[in-house]
Amino acid sequence: MSTHLAEELAARPLVLDGGLSNQLAAAGYDLGDELWSARLLAERPEALVEAHLAYFRAGADVAITASYQATFEGFAGRGIGREDAAGLMALSVDLAREAARRAGAGRPLWVAASAGPYGAMLADGSEYRGRYGLGVGELERFHRPRLEVLAAARPDVLALETVPDTDEAAALLRAVRGLGVPAWLSYTVDGGRTRAGQSLEEAFGLAADADEVIAVGVNCCAPEDVGHAVAVAARVTGKPVVAYPNSGETWDAAARDWTGRSSFDAERVRGWRDAGARLIGGCCRVGPGTITRIAATR
Repeated sequence: MSTHLAEELAARPLVLDGGLSNQLAAAGYDLGDELWSARLLAERPEALVEAHLAYFRAGADVAITASYQATFEGFAGRGIGREDAAGLMALSVDLAREAARRAGAGRPLWVAASAGPYGAMLADGSEYRGRYGLGVGELERFHRPRLEVLAAARPDVLALETVPDTDEAAALLRAVRGLGVPAWLSYTVDGGRTRAGQSLEEAFGLAADADEVIAVGVNCCAPEDVGHAVAVAARVTGKPVVAYPNSGETWDAAARDWTGRSSFDAERVRGWRDAGARLIGGCCRVGPGTITRIAATR
């Protein structure tokens, strides 16, 4: 369970999965609505098991659940009541556990319950800007109820991911207190700063003394931005670092399509690992093939 994950990180690097959405899209599922992959929790749960399974078979040690965009508010917009919404959030953990069981990997496999930022619920791209006009207390009240539900489903770790600014990070760190499940805190960054423009020293420093946090780092950013962030996170916190960037392609919001070419080179992993990364994988547009190459570098 969770304590074993922290112990394992102290012993060796682990491989995260890749982008859940691109794996689902490759299987023919349309994710073009505000619930994104969370819609399939209600409509096609078996598709999520298969997507997680593809990554476990590719060499991932940790699967991140389909709960990134799963919120009470988002589900309510689809007419799903609070009790049923909580059930779907918990189901996300069960589906990843089922994939781990089917993988028959002969090695420990872990499940990270995803909790995306407030902006993910808004589905307007604001998770890449932050600064929603809400205070830390308001953001904590938004996050705490679904974190309680996810923690009660007993994942190995809570993935507080794609966090754009320090206000939301402070809220999340308050929201995970006392839940009995460890967490990692992962910012989305642009260059050497958070998406909202704060210094990485300030951002990572918030988690330095948080006992609940077993790893800090970055995700959903350009591969070129990872190395510096990993080094800063390791230096400021002394904790294991998590790193799972995008492919390097750029999302065109108007065309709703990806442009450019991938700059994700699995060979970069060695440098990230040398700088302190212990949980390494990919986010948007990073598929099982790249995860296999990452696994081969350890």
